[in-house]
Amino acid sequence: MSREKDITIYDIADKLGVSPSTVSRALKNHASIGSSTRQRIITMANDMGYQANTFASNLRKQKTNTIGIIVHELNSNFITSVLSGIEKIAAQANYDLIIAHSSETSKKEAANASNLFHKRVDGLIASLAFDTDNLAHFKQFRDKNIPVIFFDRVFEEMEGTKVVINNFKAGYDATAHLVDQGCTRIACVTSNLKRNVYSERLRGYRQALQDKGMHYDEKLTIVDGLAEEDAIRSAKKILAMKPLPDGLFITNDFCAAVIMQTLKDAGLHIPADIAIVGFNNDVISKVIDPKLTTINYPGFEMGQVVARNLLNHLRGGWNINHTNTVIIKSELIIRGSSLKKNAGPQ
Repeated sequence: MSREKDITIYDIADKLGVSPSTVSRALKNHASIGSSTRQRIITMANDMGYQANTFASNLRKQKTNTIGIIVHELNSNFITSVLSGIEKIAAQANYDLIIAHSSETSKKEAANASNLFHKRVDGLIASLAFDTDNLAHFKQFRDKNIPVIFFDRVFEEMEGTKVVINNFKAGYDATAHLVDQGCTRIACVTSNLKRNVYSERLRGYRQALQDKGMHYDEKLTIVDGLAEEDAIRSAKKILAMKPLPDGLFITNDFCAAVIMQTLKDAGLHIPADIAIVGFNNDVISKVIDPKLTTINYPGFEMGQVVARNLLNHLRGGWNINHTNTVIIKSELIIRGSSLKKNAGPQ
């Protein structure tokens, strides 16, 4: 079946016996067109099924009113909340979003970047994949003065604006809390140390141990993925430790929940045998038993901050290249999984 021809302003002008420029001005609500003529043109446009070609119009203005977003995954409460924050601010400014995800591979991330560049997005927001080790695929944006803001997973030393939390402090606070609860052998389960979020949380863990007068034991650090099968594998490594740790800092709530359940299935009591702190304040942290002590990572706020910074740059309000790092406040939320002092013998 052949596609119906799009209705143009020339078709409307021909029907009404007016000039195309009159139709164009009327549809843009221009003051030079009388109200009766404007209404007649709008009515005819609606009757004929006219749709304004805003994309072509924006291309003539060298803007598309779209923002590209690259995230490392979509199946994440944190990423979902970030996207919600971005969408709220973007919608208020009449910007559309094009969202792509890298599935944790730099190869797909680079393909996404190229695709969004050719779609002529006005700006780009990105969080890096596990194995991304350089930013060469973002150079095309900088060469065309298209602003790029990174969030959450970034290169700490890179130029340009990035929006993060203080992952070092968060890791420090989580570990210090476990020590304060009486834990003396604390293990850390984290992920790919190429990424700032995991390397910085581990650095905070190590510093807290040092400041509390405890020795860092490399054998108590597990670096693995965060999916269910990875978490089960990490739990089995914990169960094999001799002696068992009495505290766990796990840098992701879903991973923490799976590990906790695996340890409970093995007969351990939480927090009496092992106190646990997670990270992100995902929904799962509030529904498992006991409820999970965690770091609140305000994704919605982060999304809003990222979007506002980008839009302010696009409007000419300020230059994002003049600001290097924006730090969003995070905090430790204490729940039952870590309250070892209050847990009597089981």
